[in-house]
Amino acid sequence: MSEEEKMISGELYNSSDKQLVEKLINAKKLCNQYNKLDVDDTENRNKIIKQLFSKTGKNFMIMPNFYCDYGFNIEIGENFYSNHNLVILDANKVTIGNNVQIGPNCGLYTSGHPIDKNLRRKVEFAKPITIGSDVWIGGNVCIMPGVTIGDNTVIGAGSVVTKDIQSNVIAYRKSLQSDKRNIRKKG
Repeated sequence: MSEEEKMISGELYNSSDKQLVEKLINAKKLCNQYNKLDVDDTENRNKIIKQLFSKTGKNFMIMPNFYCDYGFNIEIGENFYSNHNLVILDANKVTIGNNVQIGPNCGLYTSGHPIDKNLRRKVEFAKPITIGSDVWIGGNVCIMPGVTIGDNTVIGAGSVVTKDIQSNVIAYRKSLQSDKRNIRKKG
């Protein structure tokens, strides 16, 4: 099994593998090209995103700056919008539904690292992230490996999402003094 196959299957893999590094560098070059384009150069920006991502809807907008690791593991649906400074570490699949809005300075991180320091020096792992349709993610949100966010859900600004969030809820951090995640049913 190749390191890429291990990566996508969620097994421990060597991220320094030559083929993976080549794909990573290619994606970083495309992100740099994207971020240097004028914000109104929608045609060329969209061409780069379609070259990077495995699937896009017809209508989407990703404000620069945007960064990803590989790109080929990212799928976005129709009417996707992200504000500035979106980071998607896509060592595993990132699937985003229709009508999703993401605030500024957000990160979707499929990558994780073993706790054991000796193992951590050699390998890492990645778990998929799935975001349903009609989701709004506020600014400065981090979504961690293996998380699924259900349809019609709002994630409040500043949240760190470490566990699945069901559909039709508002999930947020109450305050900086609290580590508890509060979930409230809509309507």
